[in-house]
Amino acid sequence: MIEMFRAEVEGDFKKVCDIVREGERVIVRRPRSGNVVILSEKDYKEMSKAQRNFEYFNKLDESFQQIGEGRLVEKTMQELEAMAREDVAR
Repeated sequence: MIEMFRAEVEGDFKKVCDIVREGERVIVRRPRSGNVVILSEKDYKEMSKAQRNFEYFNKLDESFQQIGEGRLVEKTMQELEAMAREDVAR
């Protein structure tokens, strides 16, 4: 990870973009405001996917815990099909 000050980034934004495109992340230090990180679209998409996966696995863990506690709802195939038809009718 490369650290730069705001003035450096403003002075040569193309250079910063080239650095990021090569796989580095750039922390932009801002004296009075919060710092920011510049990363490639590829890195951003990977981070977003990891976050979605994390949330999905947490939901699975919660479901397994509910099963372990016996908190289940049983439906017959006919009941499920009826529920599906109701959803389509709406």
